[in-house]
Amino acid sequence: MPIKHKHLFIAALLAAISALAHAHPGAFAQHDAHTGFLSGLLHPLTGLDHLAAMLAVGIWSALALRRLWVAPLAFVALLAAGALVGFAGLAVPAVEPMIAASLLAVGLLVATRAKVPLWGAALIAAGFAFFHGAAHGLELAGDGAAGALAGMLIATASLHLAGIALGLWMQRQRRWLSASAGGSVALLGSALLLKMVL
Repeated sequence: MPIKHKHLFIAALLAAISALAHAHPGAFAQHDAHTGFLSGLLHPLTGLDHLAAMLAVGIWSALALRRLWVAPLAFVALLAAGALVGFAGLAVPAVEPMIAASLLAVGLLVATRAKVPLWGAALIAAGFAFFHGAAHGLELAGDGAAGALAGMLIATASLHLAGIALGLWMQRQRRWLSASAGGSVALLGSALLLKMVL
């Protein structure tokens, strides 16, 4: 890609950050709970903060980890645990800042293609996933919680697989592409953190 097109692409990604920062009420606003399998399946797709995090975990796994299934599997497992906590109505402290921090962290991991030990990758993914799960759990709590959880886990695993496919494709592309994608996710996390402070 010519240099000027590369700069236009990066500028467009950066310009989208302000829209992304306000796109999902998710963990950042209270609204009526929705229940059932379909709601759980669609829920991770409706908020760009969760969507970006789940895709980025898959991308990072493909770019930097020897066993690319470790981080996504840990993410799904602790997402389920966090969701169960949310379904139970238990308040998890710092959910909003941790979701934003997860975007910042995983974005930087993608941008730098950071290689970490597999146990470290599992801990990173699992730690952040718990907070994403708690946010989803509060939003999807109700009579159809079991179906919602099943749908949410299927959607999450699918997003990880899509991220892995993107990451494998990015391995064959110029490094600036993954750096731009990761940087955009990190900027989204930074924007959300700043919004909470200001």
